[in-house]
Amino acid sequence: MTTHIYWFIGAMGLVIVLSNILVQYQLGEWLTYGALTYPLAFLVTDIVTRLRGAPQARHVISIGFIVGIICSFLASLVDLTTLRIAIGSATAFYVAQTLDVYVFSNLRARGFTWWKTPIISSTIGSFVDTFIFFSIAFSAFTFALLMDANDWAQELIPLLGFGPILPLWVSLAVADLGVKLILLPLLLIPYRVLTKPNFVKN
Repeated sequence: MTTHIYWFIGAMGLVIVLSNILVQYQLGEWLTYGALTYPLAFLVTDIVTRLRGAPQARHVISIGFIVGIICSFLASLVDLTTLRIAIGSATAFYVAQTLDVYVFSNLRARGFTWWKTPIISSTIGSFVDTFIFFSIAFSAFTFALLMDANDWAQELIPLLGFGPILPLWVSLAVADLGVKLILLPLLLIPYRVLTKPNFVKN
């Protein structure tokens, strides 16, 4: 493991820590500030996959996974999160980021252009991340398995305030995914800048 990989590990750890802190603060009616920082995890994953390869990327993800578990545990000690949120966050992060690496590596091997590879892999990862996290953290199914204080998310309301009547957590999931999909194209700018010197043909 070279010195460079520690920068990626540090960046991933910073994103996880910031997201765990900022998720406590609401942004509007359907979001938290954590929604603005978490997509950076996909940026870190895509950059390390592009520059260092899939094995190194999976190593960074594993370290980030451990950092996430520690942060969630500490937050639970002071009642800033619940068991289901902690489980959902850790599971969604590991599965989505690992899938991102797999898709990214395969698309790049098939000759996809520099911008299509991270956009497609991160978009797929974002859908998976959102589905896993909100399904575990707030759905009625996991509420039946892990009884805790997250029952507020089952309140029936119009989707995003004006759509069909659905549980509140569905609005939270849709809004969260929307922010991810908006930010991903913008993250192509730092991705391009940080990987351009290593480009060969795509």
